[in-house]
Amino acid sequence: MPEATIYELTSAGRQGVRFPDADVPVSPLPAEFAREELPLPELSEIDVIRHFTRLSQKNYCIDYGFYPLGSCTMKYNPKVNEEAARLPGFAAIHPLQPEETVQGALALMYTLQEWLAEISGFKGVTLQPAAGAQGEYTGVMIIRAYHESRQDDKRKKIIVPDSAHGTNPATSAMSGFEVVGVATDASGNVDLDALKATLDDTVAGIMLTNPNTLGLFEQNVLEVVRLVHQAGGLVYGDGANLNALLGVVRPGDLGFDIMHFNLHKTFSTPHGGGGPGCGPVGVAAHLVDFLPDPVVVMVEAGDDDTAPLYGFRRPDKSIGRMKSFAGHFGMMVRAFCYISMYGGDHLRDIADYAVLNANYLMHKVKQVYKVAYPRVCMHEFVVEGRWDDAPEVHALDISKRLMDYDYHPPTNYFPLIVHEALMIEPTETESKQELDQFAEALIKIAQEAHTQPELLKSAPHNTPVGRVDEVKAAKDLVLCCWMPDSK
Repeated sequence: MPEATIYELTSAGRQGVRFPDADVPVSPLPAEFAREELPLPELSEIDVIRHFTRLSQKNYCIDYGFYPLGSCTMKYNPKVNEEAARLPGFAAIHPLQPEETVQGALALMYTLQEWLAEISGFKGVTLQPAAGAQGEYTGVMIIRAYHESRQDDKRKKIIVPDSAHGTNPATSAMSGFEVVGVATDASGNVDLDALKATLDDTVAGIMLTNPNTLGLFEQNVLEVVRLVHQAGGLVYGDGANLNALLGVVRPGDLGFDIMHFNLHKTFSTPHGGGGPGCGPVGVAAHLVDFLPDPVVVMVEAGDDDTAPLYGFRRPDKSIGRMKSFAGHFGMMVRAFCYISMYGGDHLRDIADYAVLNANYLMHKVKQVYKVAYPRVCMHEFVVEGRWDDAPEVHALDISKRLMDYDYHPPTNYFPLIVHEALMIEPTETESKQELDQFAEALIKIAQEAHTQPELLKSAPHNTPVGRVDEVKAAKDLVLCCWMPDSK
């Protein structure tokens, strides 16, 4: 039975709150804003509370269960981060306050910039971009500004391997570049011969996801960097998967010129998904002057008697502002808190356990599901959701059936270079017991695919909403689900 909409629960004349008569003169509403009829639902407070509480309990979330969404890294968000972000000194400040009244916030931002630079091996960092995708856009705009500053206007191409994140080609095109694809070799690395064939004096740079979307470390990374630099291009690192490298290797030390961070993936801020996100960008020394305006700087170092003084500065060749004010400050507080709790000595634990969990889970299921590139993976791995002796069943059917086992499905059909791809990322926050149960569910579903394929084709069976046609939903948009006069 579908959940009734808030409009269907309405009852004429019912109210949730009754205000006392005004004890001051009442001003009429502006005529241009007043309407004779406004079809809002009429409900009591308890009607509203119960309706939205029931709906909330039907939502799957990371606080409810395992969320193995490969590439997106949906890991548990420690509640201490939320407490820190809600401290009045952080939550109640206004972005237009004078700098001298928000020194604590500026100190946090400056320190986070310095920490991210140290962690990644870069010289400078901006916290301004609102998400990883905007961080990509910021980085590619810096690449463009760098070449323009040198009057090198013939560089029109960005190389994007087919194992990169899907936003990389879109970002390059949005920034005015021609996108040139490069294939993956049999080991899951960038095909070096294909790369060499694209390199000339029109290449502005390469967008390299490392580890890539196959969950594999780029074994030829140093050679890729050397070749692109030799051609005069810059190397952009898609740092979305930094959670697999944290404390192990610094992209800046590998020769990357620029990289964005997805704070939710590595540093446990909530996944943006249209809400507040944060995608800082780190750059090598020769690109610091191109960072967005403004960055936080230490104006005065302070001494034993005085605290340091912080302020904003516009980099000399800045590409301009990417986000209003200084970005999403609450996300910065959460990341700062998370890094502080681990400390420099234990940040590597995040990568170690993320990689351990992924390889453990891959080992558990590889006898039943074909691993696309069977070598040691990093934080995630990709299997094929299909069998030659069960041709009716597809990756989507496996994912739908997983819902009946009370699990969120993994990423489907990405990366595109793997047929019927299931991209699975356990993250470092899941226990061995949880991984064992998830593997058992996947193995049972594989058995069902051979003995009861219709069970998968019609799944899910135990969820509040049955099987949804996502293709129809995407092509036939219904932006308003119900109005009083709707049929």
